[in-house]
Amino acid sequence: MAQAMRPNTAGGLFATDGKSHPLQHTLLAVTLVLGITAFVSAMFHNLHLLSSWTGLVGILTGAYGQWVSETTRERFGLILGLGAAAVGFFLGMAHGGLFGGVIN
Repeated sequence: MAQAMRPNTAGGLFATDGKSHPLQHTLLAVTLVLGITAFVSAMFHNLHLLSSWTGLVGILTGAYGQWVSETTRERFGLILGLGAAAVGFFLGMAHGGLFGGVIN
């Protein structure tokens, strides 16, 4: 029962191994912001350029973040951001795509 009395010494919210991961946390934050932006802007038909580009960049950022992530908490947040970015990307592609309306 001694382990029940030990304080949680994890380094932060996302570092379960007690180490700092600045690159992984930055990729996580960028992926979440891009995913939310892509998802929300995909709900508006005329914002297909924003949703498709932010979704594409969010997918690429999240994929690289998954590749270099070290903890489960980082991977969980990246999956949420990746999912939102993918939905935003695909809806943006359905509404007009990456260059729809710009190149005729």
